[in-house]
Amino acid sequence: ALREVAFYLEREHAATYRVQAFRHAADIVAGLDDAARASRRRRDNWTELPGIGPKTAAVIRESFDGVPEYLARLRDEAEPIGRGGQELLAALRGDLHTHSDWSDGGSSIDEMHRAASSMIGHEYCALTDHSPRLTVANGLSAERLLTQLEVVAEINEKSEGARILTGIEVDILDDGTLDQDEGLLAELDVVVASVHSHLRADRDVMTKRMLRAVENPHVDVL
Repeated sequence: ALREVAFYLEREHAATYRVQAFRHAADIVAGLDDAARASRRRRDNWTELPGIGPKTAAVIRESFDGVPEYLARLRDEAEPIGRGGQELLAALRGDLHTHSDWSDGGSSIDEMHRAASSMIGHEYCALTDHSPRLTVANGLSAERLLTQLEVVAEINEKSEGARILTGIEVDILDDGTLDQDEGLLAELDVVVASVHSHLRADRDVMTKRMLRAVENPHVDVL
């Protein structure tokens, strides 16, 4: 319940500290064994735990008996999907473009995996953080991308649910080449190539730039 509250808060672009408060509380409760949880429930002293305040305590308390009031309200207030969208959403097996907090996303890879597996019910989720040239988005250098691949491999090995596909949103440079090591791109499951600079360039120049990019055998999505 705590993690789902955080999911909806992040979905509506709530302040990061609010999202993190519920995720932190979820981690604390997850670290308790069954006996400790039962004792806390009997004495209703959740707020004695560091990092758990009245709002998160209320969600914990009410979750034992059903859907907490706050979570129910967030579900009701969530932006509805348009006509036919629910059926389409149910048919989707995964997502091929996501950003984590390794670049300009707001959530950890582990948290995204939890959401994809439990709340969204996907079978797979491609992690496509930005490449290094996009410094404003904290793009991944080759070294950071290699480290991220190790993190993804560990989560896939130890966790059930959705499989995380390795990937990147690689910047298309002015000459149409790609902003990442070719050997690394060859190892990824999904490569998304995007233009982020000189968007007002002459149409012929821009067309040649993008055509050269998609001619690269590693590119899956423009």
